[in-house]
Amino acid sequence: MRWVRRLALWGVDYLAITAWQARGLLTARHPERLTRAGGTAAPVVLVPGIYETWTVFRILAAALHDRGHPVHPVPTLGYNRGPVEEMAARTARLVLERDLRGVVLVAHSKGGLVGKQVMLDPAVADRVVGMVAVNTPFAGSRYAVWIPVRAVRALGPKAPGILALAGQREVNARITSVYPTFDPHVPGGSALPGARNVEIPTTGHFRTLVHPQVVDAVVAEVARHAASGADAGGPPADEGAAGHG
Repeated sequence: MRWVRRLALWGVDYLAITAWQARGLLTARHPERLTRAGGTAAPVVLVPGIYETWTVFRILAAALHDRGHPVHPVPTLGYNRGPVEEMAARTARLVLERDLRGVVLVAHSKGGLVGKQVMLDPAVADRVVGMVAVNTPFAGSRYAVWIPVRAVRALGPKAPGILALAGQREVNARITSVYPTFDPHVPGGSALPGARNVEIPTTGHFRTLVHPQVVDAVVAEVARHAASGADAGGPPADEGAAGHG
């Protein structure tokens, strides 16, 4: 039955994220080498979802680093439990403190909402050329309203923050939304009006981050955004490539 299959997908998905987070507790420190890629590709800033750390991006981070991108986590996000505006301010602060330019944000789930808010911030708007978001509830998730936790309920479809952010479409053209054919946490899908929407033939909310096609799509879209930013006369990516420890 369909509901049995979907329930099984929930279970497998939660097993995956539980294992990753447990592994992350043992190796939570971000390898400094990732912020000092050998090439001069655009710097990437990682924005995880709620209750996640940068370690959920381990496979993606390695793939991006291998292609010359310095990869920066945002330590001050913690587990990304705060309001989107506050988390965006912390992310923008890192971009400014490290003097990163030609930045491409790579986000997961709630991280995509945080990333969009960063792109709307005048203080860093000229430093961020685009974002690739995976499984982001841009229109909210109807399941969020059933969770008795304020940070999660804030992701409901009618939550003020979700509605306000959805109404600000001026940066959507610089966002790529990547999502599977079925996401058990975002049943309404992650398509974003005016953005580049890429559907991958797989399922899951967390497991998608290690799916080969998703990894390839994210890497390709990061390169595309970086190139588009350079063509538009944005700051050279290599100005931020040296990174900071």
